[in-house]
Amino acid sequence: MQILSFPEAATPADLRVQVREIQEQAWPSESGPDAPVDAPTHDPALRPLSLLLVDEGAVVAALDILFKEIVHAGRRFSAGGLSTVVTSKQARGRGYGRRLVGAARERMLTQSLDLALFTCDRPLRAFYESAGWRVLPGAVLVGGTPQSPFPSDQPGFDKVTMSDFFSAAGRRARASFHHSRVELYPGEVDKLW
Repeated sequence: MQILSFPEAATPADLRVQVREIQEQAWPSESGPDAPVDAPTHDPALRPLSLLLVDEGAVVAALDILFKEIVHAGRRFSAGGLSTVVTSKQARGRGYGRRLVGAARERMLTQSLDLALFTCDRPLRAFYESAGWRVLPGAVLVGGTPQSPFPSDQPGFDKVTMSDFFSAAGRRARASFHHSRVELYPGEVDKLW
């Protein structure tokens, strides 16, 4: 079992096909698994980095790390976040997803990021906490664009914001993120990472 990492656009086609199939298991799309394998999942401006847990050539879990500069409380921060975290149906319950999510956190530590934050469905909170992430109390991520915001506290959503603070500047600012609306604005493709 090994963890492979590629910029999303440089992920080998055979692995991208497998990732797409696992994603279709979790989130069926209108185009189904027949969507073009080279079609990007994420906005290239977010510099998506794919992490894949592979066992003898088979992808058992996958996720993407997205990157963006944000402004919060009048300060600029280099931020990252997890997106499209998924484990194949056959491999669930074996700790593979936790292993990959923990590896992503470690990878983010090496990326000169100030912080990482992302949302997850409330029932997944314990899963992410078991991999080293922490709840960011009362924080709401505002995705989309300034003209068309997409907040994580909109009706019908039951999300919590997970985080970690890596740099000294990020750690000093941690309290300013508590009980706040964080303007992430990743765009129209990745409305909320």
